[in-house]
Amino acid sequence: MRLFLLPISTRRTLIYCDKNTIQNAAANLAPGQKPPILDRITTKAADTWAGFEKAESGWKKHLTNYGNMVLRRIPYEEWGLKSIPALSETRRDELEEAVVQGAKGKVEVLFPGIYLNEGRVLETLKKLATERQALHKSKMFWSLGIAPLTAPFMLVPVVPNIPFFYMVFRGWSHWRALNGSRHLEFLTKNPTLLSPKASPILDNLYTAGLLHPTRAESREASSPTPEQISQVSRLIETRGNEGKKDVMLLQRWNGKLLAEEFKLPEMEVEIERAVEQVEAAIIKAEEAKIEKDKVDTAEADEKEADAKVKIAKAAEDVKKSAAEVKEKI
Repeated sequence: MRLFLLPISTRRTLIYCDKNTIQNAAANLAPGQKPPILDRITTKAADTWAGFEKAESGWKKHLTNYGNMVLRRIPYEEWGLKSIPALSETRRDELEEAVVQGAKGKVEVLFPGIYLNEGRVLETLKKLATERQALHKSKMFWSLGIAPLTAPFMLVPVVPNIPFFYMVFRGWSHWRALNGSRHLEFLTKNPTLLSPKASPILDNLYTAGLLHPTRAESREASSPTPEQISQVSRLIETRGNEGKKDVMLLQRWNGKLLAEEFKLPEMEVEIERAVEQVEAAIIKAEEAKIEKDKVDTAEADEKEADAKVKIAKAAEDVKKSAAEVKEKI
């Protein structure tokens, strides 16, 4: 198994598991042995959805258009955890035995060393493994609990019971993410199983994405020089104001280049989705900060105006008191 730790911005990171290693393991099944039932159901569902996407019109076309839009709104963190397979008992026993025997580096972790300090790799993995476990567990039970309540929609002719299938899908999705997070947590609790490797290829791809405005220009340009990589890295640190500001590290079009370089087609959509969501989150945070600054400024101006009124009133009172004293004298 191989993991990719891909910082989308200076504060947010996508984890992605190389599915090729999983598929290769599945391809080594004994003759006549079928893949696990969950894998068969997943494959069947994917094939059915792909068939719906080929429809040129009708409810299937509308369903897939809307469905794909909904899928893009599912948090990228969930998709990343879903890419990690569940930790089977057999696999757990193998890894525990490897730990006892002192084996090291069973799972490779690739990351851009220029943009993610190696000292933060384990910390980042632990955070990704644990921060959403409670959420996925509660949402899984909630989705599967709601699903039976959608039974009345089965009475609608022709069109499938979309609400039921959606709730089941969300429950399954949270289950996959929960199991992926538990697998990752197991690895972080046994860090000798992990083999973090700073990837010069990722450094080059990240830097090229920050140097060039388009994918075409990035393709045509030569690989970034060490000086360019160093300059871009320093620029990111400056723009981030020593970690106080979140700065984007990837563009949407970077996804295709990374996917092509590592021959992982499915990585492209994962990166694109993550970039879209992180960009939106940063813009929303910046807009909220601007609005807060406006409110704070307005409140400060109001307080200043009130203070001026009070000072003027106090001055008037002093003047009046002085006049009264003068009359008495």
